[in-house]
Amino acid sequence: MDKKEERELAQRLVAEITALAETTGRKLRFMEVCGTHTVAIFRAGIRQLLPANVELVSGPGCPVCVTPDDYMDKAIAYAQHPEVIITTFGDMLKVPGTKSSLSEAKTNGADIRIVYSPLDSIQIAKDNPDKKVVFLAVGFETTAPTAAATVLAAEQQGVKNLFMLSAQKLVPPVMEALLSDEQVHVDGFILPGHVSVVTGTGIYEPIVQNYHVPGVVTGFEPLQILRALYRLVKQVAKGEAKVENEYEDVVRPEGNPVSQRITDTVYEAADTGWRGMGIVPLSGLRMRAEYAAFDIEQVMPLPAGELPPAKKTACRCGEVLRGIVTPQDCPLFGKACVPTHAIGPCMVSVEGVCAAWFKYGQGRFEYGK
Repeated sequence: MDKKEERELAQRLVAEITALAETTGRKLRFMEVCGTHTVAIFRAGIRQLLPANVELVSGPGCPVCVTPDDYMDKAIAYAQHPEVIITTFGDMLKVPGTKSSLSEAKTNGADIRIVYSPLDSIQIAKDNPDKKVVFLAVGFETTAPTAAATVLAAEQQGVKNLFMLSAQKLVPPVMEALLSDEQVHVDGFILPGHVSVVTGTGIYEPIVQNYHVPGVVTGFEPLQILRALYRLVKQVAKGEAKVENEYEDVVRPEGNPVSQRITDTVYEAADTGWRGMGIVPLSGLRMRAEYAAFDIEQVMPLPAGELPPAKKTACRCGEVLRGIVTPQDCPLFGKACVPTHAIGPCMVSVEGVCAAWFKYGQGRFEYGK
């Protein structure tokens, strides 16, 4: 399909969405749960293509963004110990904690190393046997299997100085929390593609049935997203609520059983804190008792006095992540808070809602008229 054909198909899809939405006689609000979808939607200018009564809002799909301050404070506190090496993905460096960031700690002499896979941490641990190497395990169901596999590999290789500081999150429980929140109004979900590769589509069925809110799994190309929106609007117009799969070439109903098994071997579900949402029941992963020797919080617990007291700012990242407000409703957006000087994590991560709004503005109108 060439560009002209893509454009024509996109315009037909928008026309179908517009016609179906009009039959509902009300405004429709759909949430994308994945940060990569947020960026893709902005890059293509999809929001601007849709009719006025179809609104897209971004949800808590950016792992960096939903990580609360206290986790960052713990990471910074561990980094300041001379016997500790922190390994992390690069997008965690500038995430603000209560008083500082990992980037500031690194500037002040902390040994913080960027890795491209948790497995890289094993070699760092082998090269530094007198140090405690701590990987910052932040992410969703997509990255949890790799973190778990790293623990299993370290155990097999007899590496005893590698640890995890875990803040893995689970998507279905937070979707339920959103639907139970009186401030949140969502008519359907654009379900995450990468997460669903691991979890499968069946995991969303109870949510869709219990709350009668449709969901469509889709990929990240503009046409895939538009097709997902068409399916969502069609379901609402017909009074239906079911899980559909617009990403069938890579997402199966059962997901990836091998990845699920690896994660379940090392981790178990636990009540977990989300930025702007507080504690969400069974929405995160903690290391099982059998793997406590790899859990830095079990091996080297931090005294309460080492963590700074919580503070309040004017940042509205938590409300943005729940789809209650847009970045433009935040008094800091584009002023005190910009990518080069981020106040909140939604502006730090490349998948952050505020960063996408700031970078792409009105979008490129990839399939505009």
